[in-house]
Amino acid sequence: QVQLVESGGGLVQAGGSLKLSCTASGIIFSMRAMGWYRQAPGKTRELVASIARGGNTNYADSVKGRFTISRDNAKNTMYLHMNSLKPEDTAVYYCNTNGPSLQWGQGTQVTVSS
Repeated sequence: QVQLVESGGGLVQAGGSLKLSCTASGIIFSMRAMGWYRQAPGKTRELVASIARGGNTNYADSVKGRFTISRDNAKNTMYLHMNSLKPEDTAVYYCNTNGPSLQWGQGTQVTVSS
């Protein structure tokens, strides 16, 4: 059974940092390109960062230079280090394959206060 579990969200002041984690089960994690997505209230879900099987990364312009995506294949886990957070980063953050193909998890709420 495929399962994605996101964690690490919370309430932080603008300029602060958070580290999100995504643990996957039921898939050969090391063989999948993965991504972090977010959905803000009233907006569509968007891809903010992706990481290929070999570790190459890509970022949305809105988070470039502030967010860092990484993965630990031995732990079936992906991370998103978020620095210099802004109120506009407030959203529910999800993980999935790059080009989402798995059932979405519950996500983790990130709230950035001004």
